[in-house]
Amino acid sequence: MSAKLKSVVLSTFKMNGLSLRSEATKYLVDILTPVNEVDRAEWIDKIVEAIQKQPLSSSLIDKTILESAVEECNDGGEEDNEKAFVVVDAFTLPRFNYNVERKKFLSDSSAPILHAGADAKSTLFRDRYTILHQRTSRHSLFTPPVPGSSTGTQTKKFQLKPVEFLLGSTAKLGEIIVLGMITQLKEGKYFLEDPTGAVQLDLSKAQFHSGLFTENCFVLAEGWYEDQVFHINAFGFPPPEPAETTRSYFGNLNFFGGPSDTCAKASSKLLSIEQENEDAMFVFVSEIWLDVVEVREKLNTLLLGYSEMPPTCFVFCGNYTSKPYGKLHVKTLKDSFQVLADMINQFPSLLENSRFIFIPGPQDPGPGNILPRPAIPDCVTEEFRRRVPNAMFTTNPCRIQYCTQEIVVFREDIVMKMCRNCIRFPEDSTEIPNHFVKTVISQAHLCPLPLHVSPIYWAFDNAMRVYPLPDLIVFADKYDPFTIKSVNCNCTNTGSFSKGGFSFKVYYPQSREIEDSKIDMD
Repeated sequence: MSAKLKSVVLSTFKMNGLSLRSEATKYLVDILTPVNEVDRAEWIDKIVEAIQKQPLSSSLIDKTILESAVEECNDGGEEDNEKAFVVVDAFTLPRFNYNVERKKFLSDSSAPILHAGADAKSTLFRDRYTILHQRTSRHSLFTPPVPGSSTGTQTKKFQLKPVEFLLGSTAKLGEIIVLGMITQLKEGKYFLEDPTGAVQLDLSKAQFHSGLFTENCFVLAEGWYEDQVFHINAFGFPPPEPAETTRSYFGNLNFFGGPSDTCAKASSKLLSIEQENEDAMFVFVSEIWLDVVEVREKLNTLLLGYSEMPPTCFVFCGNYTSKPYGKLHVKTLKDSFQVLADMINQFPSLLENSRFIFIPGPQDPGPGNILPRPAIPDCVTEEFRRRVPNAMFTTNPCRIQYCTQEIVVFREDIVMKMCRNCIRFPEDSTEIPNHFVKTVISQAHLCPLPLHVSPIYWAFDNAMRVYPLPDLIVFADKYDPFTIKSVNCNCTNTGSFSKGGFSFKVYYPQSREIEDSKIDMD
């Protein structure tokens, strides 16, 4: 029995790119022998997963590492994983680096610096490239054909080439596909760049597939190479990947953030809570000008309407004033929040049963328009939080975990900004929302714009990533409202409450439906 168990243990570790020292193997066999065969495989997988979370210096595992992994599995961490509602701050997200050799994401325990050095900028783009490259390489179009399979039923396969493959060739190369980032290294001349180099592009005959192609976004470029110029026939985005597929490769790592080390999707208890709570409801409202009387009246109507059936959560996004007030801005905002607190306190059912999440807008108090944006300062919100205990002021973007569902909320007027910075504007302007959603989903990033157009703290670029894809992405953009589903990820834009006819969105987690809502102008 022990010989058979030893073989199973060693083969499982080998499949995960790990090997065991002899004393570690003996230790693991000893503790697994009393476990019945049905549960044994599950325990081995849990132990391997716990080991992979540790900062390993070698693939050879000794007894000490194994003991700490077993101890972690015995602790279980149930109490953390069972939190049904968690708001995740953009500056506290877990950090993972993709290890190309082991084909795994490994935890990065180093503390990020807000104003990091220049190497953080290059790491930002390299990490974006690595994530998209490993995802694209696993796509069916780029995986090599299975030996012995029928050639008649096979779709055409492609092979990704690095930029250095082009630069190292003196002959003409045809039908080449390269994954790289569009850059403008010289004024008026576009280049395709990856970690191996950069090559000049000829876009005169390029056909652009759907999407908003801007500088600094990553593309699959197909064309031919001659005389140090890559002549593009077609531009497309890297194919997206459903979250279920991502997790099938990388297990239950918690990329999303929160108190647990494992993904909430893996919790049967949270799934049960989610299924039992059929009336759960999220209300998303963007651009609430609390200094405008008409907006306050409509907001009061909204609160009154939901007072008989309190939602799980109201998510309010800035800007919270209609214009900047200069040195009086903080005082005006404080007074406006006091008016809102008065309104909420009129409805005890909402005060007791609903949560209120506040996300800052571009004009709200904060350290400039750099993403991710910290919460509105405590000195502005202290009195409001005292009067509305269930209120939480968080970052932009922010993440909300409700039971097993993952929700990302991003307040930025980014749609038109991306349109203005397109290399080539789409022919059909009515399809802008579809182009925009495809771009964000394919790039696995909320803001794939050049850093001089939309600055990002280099060390916190991971807060802008959407990989694996969440269940819902809410864009609180002043652009017209829309709702689009792409690769099992719902994407919706709330529009502006104050300027867009008092429109807002309602999300029902049980059915995963998004409802367009509006307060009548009467």
